[in-house]
Amino acid sequence: MKGKVSLLVAIVLLLSTLVVPAMAEGDPVKIGVIAPMSGSLATYGESTTNGIKLAIDEINAAGGVLGGRELQVISYMDDKGDSTEGANAFNKLVADGAKAIIGSVTSGVTMGLATLADSEGMLLLTATATADTVTDGVHGVFRACFRDSFQGEVGAKLAVKLGVKKVAILYASGDTYSAGLYEAFKAAAANLGLEIVAVESSSSTSDTDYTTQLTNIVASGAELIFAPYYYDSIGPYIVPQARAAGFTGYFAGADGWDGTQNTMVEDKSLYNNCFFTNHYAPDDPSDLVQGFVTKYTETFGAASLTALAALGYDAAYMLKAAIEAAGSDDTAAIIDAMYGISFAGVTGTFTLDESGTPQKAAPVIEYVDGVAKFYSYV
Repeated sequence: MKGKVSLLVAIVLLLSTLVVPAMAEGDPVKIGVIAPMSGSLATYGESTTNGIKLAIDEINAAGGVLGGRELQVISYMDDKGDSTEGANAFNKLVADGAKAIIGSVTSGVTMGLATLADSEGMLLLTATATADTVTDGVHGVFRACFRDSFQGEVGAKLAVKLGVKKVAILYASGDTYSAGLYEAFKAAAANLGLEIVAVESSSSTSDTDYTTQLTNIVASGAELIFAPYYYDSIGPYIVPQARAAGFTGYFAGADGWDGTQNTMVEDKSLYNNCFFTNHYAPDDPSDLVQGFVTKYTETFGAASLTALAALGYDAAYMLKAAIEAAGSDDTAAIIDAMYGISFAGVTGTFTLDESGTPQKAAPVIEYVDGVAKFYSYV
């Protein structure tokens, strides 16, 4: 019996040397993710982190990074859309040994994280924070998206393309994203010869009654309203209230509109002549885009498939590319490599400028009877 046991042990030991785990080449490369996963912006956090998860699973299934090491997310931290929560999440991930952090989703939270990342020497890559100032004056802070000044300029150029002369702006003065887009659109409109006939504002993006502002806009004779709000204001409130007030012209918005189709009122025709800049067009026929759309939909369903999901997906692959280029999991080396990468992803082909921001084109999306469709590059 003893001989049989010894033989069995020998066989087990032999097999253990032959069956090598796929990620046995070294310790995992640890990263962290920060996003709003509860509260009013949880939908944004869900889409972004789903995109990251899909990419991380693909990367590890294909062999990981640095010759077979797993790319491991320590934790998906919930910032609840709050800067203090974001800072707490950042400090926890640093203490837990993260080599890089993807986050956050909103510009307001990410600006605070950027300051912390700069002081700690941590690599911070936001998939979605578009405010110009997110990457200004800091080192090691990057993004997968374009910046708001670019979106504002595209919005003004869209107005010219649509043939309008008189434009109005409705924005949320207390929101970093909305206020930044207002300033960018206003500057571009002046350069392009557009007449701004009305400027109206709300205190936040969470208001539900815009009747007074929209009545004033209608009285101004505006042919287009630039409204840099989020989908949960545009869909149920702003567009229907504007149509009820008698506005029959165009709407132009930015990437915060993505997902409006999920919040529309019953009469989808109200949203015709509504356009917004986005980071990708889901009906783009390219193999890269359609491959992502198919895999994401199969994994998470179609409801959360927005540009934020595509940006989260690209951000994870950007980080992989930088780690491979660095040839190391040293944070400083990955930062240096990130500044020099060229990247082809679902949201475009680009290099990063000196601020860590991609230089790429922006597709404009149009709603046609409630369906989001590619309109053109502007």
